[in-house]
Amino acid sequence: MTSRHRDAVVSSGAEELILVDAADREIGFDTKERCHDGDGILHRAFSVFLLDSDGRVLLQQRAVGKRLWAGFWANSVCSHPRRGESMEVATSRRLAEELGVSVDLEFCFTFTYHARFGSLGSEHELCWVYLGAVDPGSITFNRTEIDAVRWVSPAELDAELAERPEHFTPWLHLEWDRLRERLLPDSAA
Repeated sequence: MTSRHRDAVVSSGAEELILVDAADREIGFDTKERCHDGDGILHRAFSVFLLDSDGRVLLQQRAVGKRLWAGFWANSVCSHPRRGESMEVATSRRLAEELGVSVDLEFCFTFTYHARFGSLGSEHELCWVYLGAVDPGSITFNRTEIDAVRWVSPAELDAELAERPEHFTPWLHLEWDRLRERLLPDSAA
């Protein structure tokens, strides 16, 4: 697949994220940088999985300049709502910033995870997970956020996660385990 791309800085370590408790109640705000330092501070995040009309999943390879999991393969879009942003506004903003698209999303579930990336920091997030449909030809990915994109079938993603788990972000593993049951209810786990 030939992908179009553009370059734009759309994020910084100084942006304020929403701190939450285990029940997803807002308890304050802190910078993205501090939220990811050390063991991390629990904050609200989201992940979007986009599918094409054939049921293939759009994956992105995180840009080499990313602080955490640079160069790893992840779901279509993942980020954070900023201070004062609803999840609807944040997901729409990020879909436009990263992929140049506007997509209707279906909320699927929330979960909390904690993953340390060596001495560089941690993800400690209460993550909202969404599904959406998109035309592959409409994607224009942002090279400051994404090094590459590709479409894979659910079966291909299952095989790659089993054969090369170290190439994927920890949250993709956790999210896909639940989403595949929803997308492929009749398949064996």
